[in-house]
Amino acid sequence: MAVIGTDIEQAATLLRTGKLVAIPTETVYGLAAHAFQEPAVVSIFEAKQRPAFDPLIVHTHHINQFEQVAINIPDLAYKLAEAFMPGPVTLILPRNPQIPLLVTSGNESVGVRIPDHPLTLRLLQQLDFPLAAPSANPFGYVSPTTAQHVAQQLGDRIPYILDGGPCRVGIESTIIQVINDQVEVLRLGGLAIEQIETVIGKPIQHFRTSSSNPKAPGMLSSHYAPRKKVVLGNIRENLKKYSPQKTGILSFQDLYELVPPAQQFVLSPTADTSEAARQLFAALRYLDALPIEVILTERVPETGLGKAINDRLTRASF
Repeated sequence: MAVIGTDIEQAATLLRTGKLVAIPTETVYGLAAHAFQEPAVVSIFEAKQRPAFDPLIVHTHHINQFEQVAINIPDLAYKLAEAFMPGPVTLILPRNPQIPLLVTSGNESVGVRIPDHPLTLRLLQQLDFPLAAPSANPFGYVSPTTAQHVAQQLGDRIPYILDGGPCRVGIESTIIQVINDQVEVLRLGGLAIEQIETVIGKPIQHFRTSSSNPKAPGMLSSHYAPRKKVVLGNIRENLKKYSPQKTGILSFQDLYELVPPAQQFVLSPTADTSEAARQLFAALRYLDALPIEVILTERVPETGLGKAINDRLTRASF
């Protein structure tokens, strides 16, 4: 069973020898391995039971490290990195040949980001290589936002979980592809689109957030899903179709009188989409563990991180 702790030296030693370590980030916990060692990367796919066509994100600790991962990096990519990294954004850039094609699922582009978590940044600073790291959960399931979430699902498959406490953002990074002076969103996430538009000085016109042949993680139509059936729509109307005693409610800010309170999770009583994002995956896990048959949920306002929350709820209900 995995050891849970805060020993950066132990984590670094394991990673240098090709072992897996779960790492905290501001978004979700990642399952990390030496990005240049193909056998180590293979073990990520094995532990997660992740299909090889779903690419991984590479994590570094400084913009100066990008050239270890990517080549021909556009000026706009550096501008975005300087504005938002460390932070919940991933840039898709041309792959440096030393990054194994297994990391990119055969694509000649690679995702790179700098996580905004002090423990993981200190860990990365001790390593002379970047880390490949998808979310630390079985493929397709709800992403983990605490060390305990990781232990519950992958604890028997990895040696160490670096415990950085609950994730501050709670949903995965926003993924954007930069080609010359054009930006395309490949996954909505923890950085609001409006913030990116402020830096690039124009609205983002291109969104491609779903694909059967993904260029980036989190682009599959069905993803982030609990084991229970999730129904997205008008909660009050959908309640007419299911037994209240066998129903869970995941609402933005309201409780529903017909359903027992213990079977409900309110994401943000104050209608704050950042708080809702932080709570989302823990809420899905909580409801998934209850003796219910269905989880009813609803869209949240599309302000701030609302678009990203609705994206995750749509994929969970697909």
